[in-house]
Amino acid sequence: MNKAKCFAPASVSNVACGFDIMGFAIENLGVETELELSDKGELNLVETVGINQSLPKEIDKNITLAAVKHILNEKKIDVGLNIKINFKMPISSGLGSSAAAAVSAVCCANKLFNLNLSDKELLNYSLKGEYIASKSIHADNVAPSLFGGFILIRGYDPIDIIKIPYPENFYCILFYNNIEIKTWHARKILKQEISLKDAVKQWGNAAGLIAGMFLKDFGIIKRSLIDHIIEKERAILIPYFYELKNAALEAGALGASISGSGPTIFAVSDSEKKCEDIKTAFENEAKKRNLDYKIFITKINSKGATFLE
Repeated sequence: MNKAKCFAPASVSNVACGFDIMGFAIENLGVETELELSDKGELNLVETVGINQSLPKEIDKNITLAAVKHILNEKKIDVGLNIKINFKMPISSGLGSSAAAAVSAVCCANKLFNLNLSDKELLNYSLKGEYIASKSIHADNVAPSLFGGFILIRGYDPIDIIKIPYPENFYCILFYNNIEIKTWHARKILKQEISLKDAVKQWGNAAGLIAGMFLKDFGIIKRSLIDHIIEKERAILIPYFYELKNAALEAGALGASISGSGPTIFAVSDSEKKCEDIKTAFENEAKKRNLDYKIFITKINSKGATFLE
């Protein structure tokens, strides 16, 4: 084998009440990476598709290159690689483009060099790549992109990943306002201390959301999809956030909040028909505000990262 190609899906993280500890993979959107052996003896980014900007070619500034380099160094593999990256999703969107880029690169390297890395190793290498974008270690995009499904990160020391069952008819409507929000900036503006009152509300909602997913009870899910801590801090970065959120709720969404760092807003529904109503509500509000936008309707991606060649 002289080349490998992998697709890693985008993801919704935080899921309202689960800052840094919850996320789920979504269908269709994601990042495709190809690694091909080269006789030049270096990592060479030869092609990027799907974005309107140049990616840095320095290893310590490029998520894909950094993730691959960590593996090559630790496994003492001395080869050159030509790397192609296809972004089948918007970047800096709150949908985990950096996580998907890292995951797809790590899975490619695992396949190409027949490393048989464990799930824990795949996760840790992916987190090292994703660190470049956020300047912190958080797995709520990386883990869903890698493993698929709905993920709970119970703890980080050591990292403890739990796959959560979910209702079959769990639909997600994504409203992407065509602006970029850098993850590191969206984290920097957050308060470092919160009130006990807000913390208690958030703990209840986080526990309730997990219970609702296990029980497949959309009533509990609806009551739990409320963020008392992060949303109010990041909403200022997203034009007309509350107008868009309220439009989705009035159209029948079970809940709506910011995906990751934003600007994407996600809304949850229990039926395909309601998705269309929510989509229309988003569209009407966006047109009223003259926003440049895209809307995606998706279900939870159960597969995670997959090999294409």
